[in-house]
Amino acid sequence: MTSTFNVVARYRTKPGNTEEVLKHLRNMAAETRNEPGNISYEFFRGVEDDRKIVILESYNTADDFELHRQTQHFLKIGATHIIPELESRTVSTYVTANSPAEAP
Repeated sequence: MTSTFNVVARYRTKPGNTEEVLKHLRNMAAETRNEPGNISYEFFRGVEDDRKIVILESYNTADDFELHRQTQHFLKIGATHIIPELESRTVSTYVTANSPAEAP
């Protein structure tokens, strides 16, 4: 049985910075989706509170996620342009067991 390494990041932007953060997240998503170990990278803006953003990422392994955190786009876009514009940030990780596909 294989597994998938999942990341859930919850951001709350500083007042007036949400659009700028979303612009940088679009660039981050495009770059991250091209990483060999990335399965998916999606982000969503809150409806009730439009300063809240949730990011859902999936990687083949925890090592792939660690490699992601060392990429130039993470260091440039994430660490330089996104994280400083946040009021709060939490990152949680989860493992999903992938069952083999059942025959019909």
